[in-house]
Order: sequence, then structure tokens, then C-alpha cells
Amino acid sequence: MQLAAGVRERVAAVHRGTELSELLRLYDGWAGRYEQDVAALEYRAPYLAAASLAFAFPSPPAEARVLDVACGTGLVARELHRRGFRCLHGVDGSAGMLELARGTGLYRQLQRCELGREPLPAPAEHYDAVTLVGALGEGQVPSSALPELLRVTRAGGFLCLTTRSNPSNRRYRAELEAALQHLEQKGAWQRVLVQEVPQWERATSEEEENVRGSGYISGVVYVYRKCPVPPPEEG
Repeated sequence: MQLAAGVRERVAAVHRGTELSELLRLYDGWAGRYEQDVAALEYRAPYLAAASLAFAFPSPPAEARVLDVACGTGLVARELHRRGFRCLHGVDGSAGMLELARGTGLYRQLQRCELGREPLPAPAEHYDAVTLVGALGEGQVPSSALPELLRVTRAGGFLCLTTRSNPSNRRYRAELEAALQHLEQKGAWQRVLVQEVPQWERATSEEEENVRGSGYISGVVYVYRKCPVPPPEEG
């Protein structure tokens, strides 16, 4: 069954590298149809990310403080809640998306934030885990935002990130993985897992459909653990 043309157009619109204010306007307009459209896409990133974070977590998660960055309408929060996470905070740049996220009743705190243009509204080392699912991609959150995610994560805390592997996102994924590796080499975090997923979501263009021949694009989940900051050497 083919995806409706409207779904294809709305997905393409937010991945075109549009200026940020226009991108947020598109998301505001999409908010009311967003969950219907991603269901048609068979979008699996929220489920996969939450499952990966829960697998990595060493203790019962009920009181773990989690920041859901680019939280959208709350799809990741629903999956985290099913796995026992209860202390959920969310940020997003789209007021329309935040309004729907608020309606879920799953977040203890929601705030508007344009990540990449301004810092996250949280003190350093405030969260036990940070998620950024679905927004690390061409024309969206830049890979240069990774240090800000690390800043608000406590030492020993987890960061769960996702990106797509479709042709139009290859350049961004290469940049992202270089940034991930650089932070690992600096000792900022340690890789916990990387999961390549062949059927991430349904393809929305003929180019993507022809690459794999399956009608789906692939994607990847990353989980990292923030390293403690070593004490300064004496003398």
C-alpha cells in the first residue's frame, strides 16, 4: 500500500534544510496530523530508542530524571512510560507539538527550546538520561549540539540518539558519527551500543525506495554513557 502523497510531502518539507523559523512553522502546522502520519510511515524510532535506553539502564528507572529533547507530541515519552520511566521532562521548538505533548499528561515539565540556537533550559549534570530521537538529521538539529546534551547529563548518565540512513541523510550521518567519535576520543563519553535497523520507517521517495528495494529506509540507535570528569592533577 502506497503512502498518501500528503504524507510524503509533509515529511519531505521538514527535511529540506529550511531556515529554522520556517521549519518550526511547518512543525506547528503538522502537529495535528503528526501521529497519524508517522503511524502510516511505520516509524519505529521511539520504540527502538526507549527499548535501547531501558536495556542500558542499570537500575529501576521510576525516579530517573529523563530529558526528552525534540519531544514532539510525546511518542518517546509513551514508550519510556511503558518501561517504567516516570520523571520525564521535555523540550521542543514547536509550540504546536508541545501543546499536544502536554495533553499526554506524561511530562512533569515541558519547555520551548530551539536547540542549536539556544542552550537547553537546565543546569549542568541535571539529568540521568537524555534522549534525542528523530531530530538529528539534515536540516534539523546540528551535530554541533551534542556537547549541550552532554552538559545537562550527569556523570554516569546515558544519552540515547537516533538518525536515519537514507540517501538524503548520508552526509549528515557522516558528520554526526565524526562528532560522536571525537567526543569518545576526548573521554567525554563511552559507547554502550549502536543498533543498525534495516526497517526504520517507510521510504517517502522513489530514490529511497529504489536503494533498498524493500520500501523502507534504515536507521540507527546510539546509546552513550557520560564519563566522569577526572580530577585535576596536583602540582
